[in-house]
Order: sequence, then structure tokens, then C-alpha cells
Amino acid sequence: MKTAKHRIRQLVPFALLLMTVATFPAAAQTVDEAMTAYERGEYATALRAFQMHAERGDARAQYNLGRMYDGARGVPEDDVEAVKWYRRAAEQGNISAQYSLAFKYDLGLGVPRDNSEAVKWYGRAAEQGDVDARFRLGLMYDNGEGIPEDNAEAVRWYRLAAEQGHAGARFRLGLMYGDGEGVPRDDTEAVRWYRLAAEQGDMDAQFILAVAYDDGKGVPENDAQAVRWYRRAAERGNISAQFRLGLMYDDGEGAPQDFAEAVHWYRRAADQGDAIAQNNLGVMYEYGRGVVQDFVQAHKWYNLAASRFFASQRDLREKSVRNRDRVAAQMIPADLAEAQRLAREWRPSRLLEFDFSTLPKSISPD
Repeated sequence: MKTAKHRIRQLVPFALLLMTVATFPAAAQTVDEAMTAYERGEYATALRAFQMHAERGDARAQYNLGRMYDGARGVPEDDVEAVKWYRRAAEQGNISAQYSLAFKYDLGLGVPRDNSEAVKWYGRAAEQGDVDARFRLGLMYDNGEGIPEDNAEAVRWYRLAAEQGHAGARFRLGLMYGDGEGVPRDDTEAVRWYRLAAEQGDMDAQFILAVAYDDGKGVPENDAQAVRWYRRAAERGNISAQFRLGLMYDDGEGAPQDFAEAVHWYRRAADQGDAIAQNNLGVMYEYGRGVVQDFVQAHKWYNLAASRFFASQRDLREKSVRNRDRVAAQMIPADLAEAQRLAREWRPSRLLEFDFSTLPKSISPD
């Protein structure tokens, strides 16, 4: 006869087996279960299920398998393999796969760059209502990439995306109204779209809205509002906004005159390579406005500004050269050599990435 103690010993291995089984994740059987595993970071489990269903022709599984290769989730990053699965899903009408495939063609990732193919797939996703595809398709029409330039079509797609709340599309639609491209020019309507995008945090829209307030274009001139929006864009890293904000503090427009604050924003833009900001920062050092007077620093910044203006900005370059030479005449050889060394060794804090045609023409006097 078995004792109670013996029966307990028999139960222990079975209990341990149950505990062991419970510690292993259940194999995903459906695409939804694979999605849940993916979201938990159980990539191996998700991969097996996505692979199985993708090979059976499930579009969602194909798209998500592509996404795993695209993002190196559980597999090495492989753009070619990602494109393969995006294409299979896209051909079945999967909207996310259509956008992703278009984006790969747009940038030439995993496939040779092909703007016509990008337009094709953006178009298919856009027709199904994908907001990002609508925006990108608008850009393609706007820039004439993969399709003949057509401002009216660009406006159409920007508007559809803008009405869905896409900040970039709202900004671009504002530009179309501001320039009168694809629609009659309407500065008030432009400002309306700039504001919607700016309130969503679009840095470029914040800058252009500030310019509108600064110039009284499409909205009553309001320096305080200009400062507000310049600051929002400047804090996000917009170089032109940083320069303009420095100018507002320098001139005491929209905010009390504050040379130290002007220097701060000129420096932010100058450090990124803005030539006008570099010249103005040189002015501040030459005359001791907001900083201790320092001819070495003044010469350095004037010298940098003179070297960075474009051929089309000859007048500005010549002004910086005059400023530099005026300061040099007051320096001893050792200080002049130091200023030149500093200019040679200077490097921008990041690459300058904006349309130079939008640079403000204002520059501080000699």
C-alpha cells in the first residue's frame, strides 16, 4: 500500500513539468498572435509565425515579415528581403506594404532608386487613404519626380493629407497658397495652414509663421508673435529662426533689447555655419555688446563669415571683409595669428541644411 508520502513524491515531477511548460512562450498560431509576440519583443516566435503565414500568401504576415527585415527585429537587417515581402503584400493591396515599397523605391533601398515606381506605389496607397502616401505623392508632383510636375495635383494630394491632420502637408499647402502655385495666391489662407502645422510642432512652419508676423504678410504685423514663433523654431534647431531671433533681441523688436540674448542666438546659428550670424557675432565681439570686447573672436567670426558667403552674396561678403580688415588693423601680430588659427580649426556643429535663398538680408552695420 502506497503511503501519502509516496503519492506526494509522484506528484512533484508532474508539478515541475507544468511549471516548466508554463515558463516557455506559447507558439504563435495566428497572425494576430504573431503580432502580439512581436509587440512583446518575442521576435523569434513572431518570425516563425509570420514566415509560415507569409509563405501561405497572407498579406499581413508578408508585410510584417518585411518589417522585421527592415528593422532588424529578430533577423539581420536586409533591405532586399524586406522589399521582397513588401512587394508580395503590396500586390495583394496591403496599404502599409504599398507605402513601404514606395518608400524603398523613393530612397533606393533594397532596389535601384526609381521615382516612377515610387509614384506608382505611393499612388496606390494614397488612393486607399494612407495619409503619409498622400503627402509623399504631393511632394512627387510638386518636385516633378517620377512624374511631370503638376502643382494642381500636388495641391490636391497635400490638401487630402492636410485634412487628415498631416503637419508636413499642412505646411506645404501653406507654401502653395503663399507662392500661388496650383491655387490662386492667398497669404491669409497660407497663414491658416502654417499655423495648423506650427501648432503641431512643425519646425519649418513655425519659422515661416514667425516671418509672416514679422513682415505683416497674411496677418497683421506683430513683433511679439514673431518672437514667440521664432523661439519655438529656434529651440528645435532651425538656423534661420535662431538668426532672426538674435536680430529681434539685437534691435529690441518684439522683446526688450537684450544683447546677451542676441549673442546667444547668433552663436547658435553661427556655430551651425550661418554666415550672416557669424558676421553679426563678430560685430558683438568687436563692440562688446552682450560679451566682453574681444578682437580675436571678432576677427575669427568675420573671417569665417567672409569665407562662407556665396558668389550671389558678394555685397555681404565684402562687408564682412571690411569688418575683418578694420579689426585686424587694431590687433598685434600674435593676436591676429591666433584669430586666424581659430578660424582655420573651426568646424560647424552640424551640416547646414536649408534653402539659402530664404536667408534674411538683414545684417548689422559696420
